[in-house]
Amino acid sequence: MHENAMDDTTLKQYLADDPPTVVPLTIKPHFEALNDKEKKYAHYISRAAFAGTRINLRQVSGESEAIYDFVVELHRGCDGDWKKLQSDAGISEEDLTHLLNYAAQFLGNTGNYKSFGDSKFIPRIKPESVAALAKTSKAAERHYDAFKDLLYESKNTAPMHLGYPDKGHISTYYPDSPSITQEQIEYISAFLKEKKLMPENTRLRQTSSSDYELLIASAVTDPATRDIKGDNFELDGPLKGKKLRIVYGDHQAAMSKIARNLEEAKKYALNSEEEAMQAEYVKAFHDGSMNAHKDSQRHWIRDKGPMVESNIGFIETYRDPSGERGEWEGFAAMVNKERTKAFGKLVEAAPKQIPKLPWPKDFEKDRFLAPDFTSLEVLSFAGSGIPAGINIPNYDDVRQNEGFKNVSLGNVLSAASPNEPTPFIREEDQAVYDKYKDEAFEVQVGLHELLGHGCGKLLQETEPGKYNFDIENPPINPVTGKKVASYYKPGETWGSVFGGMGPSYEECRAECVAMSLCPDYGILQIFGIGDGKEDINGEAGDVLFVCYLQMARAGIAALQFWDPNSRKWGQPHMMARFAILQSFLSAGPEFCKLVSSKDDLSDLKIHLDRTKIQSHGRPAVNDFLQKLHVSKSTADLKAGTDLYMKMTNVDEWYANKVRPEVIRQAKPRKVFVQANTVLEGDKVVLKEYEATPAGMIQSFVDRDYI
Repeated sequence: MHENAMDDTTLKQYLADDPPTVVPLTIKPHFEALNDKEKKYAHYISRAAFAGTRINLRQVSGESEAIYDFVVELHRGCDGDWKKLQSDAGISEEDLTHLLNYAAQFLGNTGNYKSFGDSKFIPRIKPESVAALAKTSKAAERHYDAFKDLLYESKNTAPMHLGYPDKGHISTYYPDSPSITQEQIEYISAFLKEKKLMPENTRLRQTSSSDYELLIASAVTDPATRDIKGDNFELDGPLKGKKLRIVYGDHQAAMSKIARNLEEAKKYALNSEEEAMQAEYVKAFHDGSMNAHKDSQRHWIRDKGPMVESNIGFIETYRDPSGERGEWEGFAAMVNKERTKAFGKLVEAAPKQIPKLPWPKDFEKDRFLAPDFTSLEVLSFAGSGIPAGINIPNYDDVRQNEGFKNVSLGNVLSAASPNEPTPFIREEDQAVYDKYKDEAFEVQVGLHELLGHGCGKLLQETEPGKYNFDIENPPINPVTGKKVASYYKPGETWGSVFGGMGPSYEECRAECVAMSLCPDYGILQIFGIGDGKEDINGEAGDVLFVCYLQMARAGIAALQFWDPNSRKWGQPHMMARFAILQSFLSAGPEFCKLVSSKDDLSDLKIHLDRTKIQSHGRPAVNDFLQKLHVSKSTADLKAGTDLYMKMTNVDEWYANKVRPEVIRQAKPRKVFVQANTVLEGDKVVLKEYEATPAGMIQSFVDRDYI
């Protein structure tokens, strides 16, 4: 494709999906059930969420925003008549199809790096055809000039992945800073921690003079509310002689639109908590205050069972290599009351379920803070990808002391792609897998989000000389049999101690909780599966089997998200699932093994004995989970790191034999076509789109006016 490009075999894994799996996010019945005030509340939150689209693009790569503008401009230039554009540009029908498929995957990921995997994807359309399309309008050509040298860039593999710039990757959380090092980033993070400035809404830039600028996302450059006193700081230690300047107004235009739309949403708030929450959101995004955002989350967790559920901000820190800076996301959704009933029963049962987990009560909260746990139907979810479930807020102190919420996203879980044989599943297991995979996944998500992220205590020195455990007679570590010797010091958090490894480690811990508890038939009954009695071959036994089989399959499929060149995992959840597969395999081949009769592993299958989940699988998971949990509870970074690196190490067999087969059989991830809401007079109207690449593009063009 290019001179000095990587070889064809390596390049193939980076080509855009052909075609992507485009599915509709169905919402109409749930939206229509709202009254006019609720619809307006949802409408303005949706607009605010999608107003952050350009923030997402800038958080992915330097070229993503220009590619986005190019796609939008091509649509506008032909008014959605793609055949006309094909004719005007003089390109083939095949190249037009490749363009639309690339655009759908690009918009579904809000950038040209996969949201699930952080690896670049390259269009299949010929470069000369993109150049021809650019000549159809001056605006398109201007945008093309901004990205043409980067669209197909593949001269070496390092820029194909997000990560620390000094490790040969790219990260626009550190814009225009190719020389910034991991050590410099970590030192400045520690410096800001001392100043008690939360980093989620920031980016860090190294200037031409090798000083630093901390860019804070805000609608104004001189905010009234500030989380840090002063704008200029002298650094010391290894950066002695360097300066750090605080700069407000990052993403200024987008932040202004977000704040304005939330001001409107506040007018239609349905109760006082929502009104207060929106007021704090406005302050957070107008002035750039993460303290205000934390306060918004306090109101959010107290807003129990709303008709319109929402959350918005710089939330998840997966894509920042340092695990601290948050990606923009926001959603508006409607409650599915029937599905929520099952989750409500799980919340009620939680205090009885948590003691079944493999650690003493000293490592668990004194009381379970029952969250609002609901099944939602998503109207809008702005960001680089839509999860199946969410547990937030991510602020440790709020989660530990005040509570949290869990949501399961029903229409994301149920969005269907065609049934076809699933890679690595035995033929004799395929029918039960197809029949119960949705139910099994809902059980997994529910247990993961509610009990997984919701359980556990951090042993802390909460302030100098004050502890949330008995420092004179500390608890016994169940892993070592010795008294606990480490804990979180004042000002330390789970994220600050475990750093970039933290997000994946926590996902692994939460997934292990789900695997530990789903073999409990009483818990399966809460989800409406079975009668609470053990029945290996009944419906509950089938769902349990598929829970474990699905996790094992995810562990193999995870290798798609491991890069052999950097030996780096690109997706926190998949790194976690690979570790859990290793725990299954550690239980012995009589429980779980990977079997193939061919040297190229083209018939590789998972053999998992459903009759040994209780006797072999669950104990193996519990052993791994106990170690994960205790290291987290006690701030034991060394033990946690040693364990997690061992369990996520990809040896030569996995790297050179299994991974190529995983890539060969990989199915495209789903991308979701979402509806828009528009005001017609005084009414909010839902506008839906075809589940096609063209429909995906149209939906983004229609919301680009925000």
